[in-house]
Amino acid sequence: MHDQRLHRPAGSTAGHGYATYVDPESAGWGYSSLRVAELAAGQHHEFATGDGEWMIVPLSGACTVRCDDRTFELAGRRSVFDGVTDFAYVPRDAEVRIDSAGGGRFALTGARCDNRLTARYGPASGVPVDLRGAGQCSRQVNNFGAAHVFEADKLIAVEVLTPSGNWSSFPPHKHDTEREGESRLEEIYYFEVAGPRDTEGVGYHRVYPSGPGSDTDVLAEVRSGDVVLVPDGWHGPSMAVPGYDMYYLNVMAGPSTERAWRICDDPAHAWVRESWTEQPVDSRLPLYTAPTPAEASR
Repeated sequence: MHDQRLHRPAGSTAGHGYATYVDPESAGWGYSSLRVAELAAGQHHEFATGDGEWMIVPLSGACTVRCDDRTFELAGRRSVFDGVTDFAYVPRDAEVRIDSAGGGRFALTGARCDNRLTARYGPASGVPVDLRGAGQCSRQVNNFGAAHVFEADKLIAVEVLTPSGNWSSFPPHKHDTEREGESRLEEIYYFEVAGPRDTEGVGYHRVYPSGPGSDTDVLAEVRSGDVVLVPDGWHGPSMAVPGYDMYYLNVMAGPSTERAWRICDDPAHAWVRESWTEQPVDSRLPLYTAPTPAEASR
């Protein structure tokens, strides 16, 4: 199954000065956005936040972010597989400039919002690194922009790292209905796959209908730079093939007045969670941990 509306291969969304550009209009929904800016050494990028709030997340490289007469120095990282990164939050109705002396790739995770908050710096040392699942369902989550970790108006963003051969986003779950125990959130998956330099790694991602009115149906082979949109439906698993670790950046937002990530497991597979109590977490995890404040200040 290959739904080109929802699986956007690397390069297919390039535009407006970005290597990846997904906005609510092109996604066909109301809130979530993702942009990836690629800057050569010494280059800069300017943008207006408009009616959205944004978190600027280095995928590789370091940068300086200027917004509202404030300046944030982001140390960044070599790659998404090498460490937790610091980040910057910029509010709606603002002008932003990103400068990178050494060059790099920078994700802009965004959401349309109502309230204008304060521009802020998010240190890498403050990012909770959590391990979820067990056995072949083990994965690492960098909760830099989770609802319970960092204040925003609508935007939720996290990173997930899945060791080679493991499955994440499993059991399949959904968040497409506003009700007790579940929030309504649009979601973007942005993928990168690690592997030998002369080999292009792949992974797989599944989304399927959650009930009447849901026609979301994707079984995609994903590569570095690919995007999968999840407007509704059960999503998972994300599968890292043997020999290739998988990373994905999740961007979520929705119409709820409460900013919260509440999910519902597919009842057919929810029992898998119970099996984790008898299995250890994959010994390869964490792939890395957040630096301590002392380490980050060096």
